[in-house]
Amino acid sequence: MSNFYLLQTAGGAAGNGSLLSMLLPFALIFIVMYFLIIRPNNKRQKETQRMLDAMKKGDKVVTIGGIHGTIHQTKEKTVIVKVDDNTKIEFLRSAISSVNPNETKPAEKLEKAIVSESKKEEAVESVAETEEKSTKRGRKTKEVLPE
Repeated sequence: MSNFYLLQTAGGAAGNGSLLSMLLPFALIFIVMYFLIIRPNNKRQKETQRMLDAMKKGDKVVTIGGIHGTIHQTKEKTVIVKVDDNTKIEFLRSAISSVNPNETKPAEKLEKAIVSESKKEEAVESVAETEEKSTKRGRKTKEVLPE
């Protein structure tokens, strides 16, 4: 009988250790879930809230429904988006999925591309002139073109 009592006592001491070893994986799973799911989601929510708070008139926006437009007016909980010349739609601030404050019009993009192309042509011409001058002097130069 006393042997039975000793076995029960030894089993009880092992039970406390097994409880710890059983709870440890759950704690590790919770920690991993926190760093992989909960924390990045909180950061994303804060970033979205900062974006929505920083909206101002003239910003280009895209709604969660895919409507593109320009902010015409902002209110406390809503914004009025100008979609076309005579079309304005009022949305909740939370319905805005992205804000592009520095987005340029396609005509401006084309103009910038033309200017950069003309700069490249000028650079090529100046390199060609420099090469001609150096060959007249009897020297060869390395061709360096701007990216």
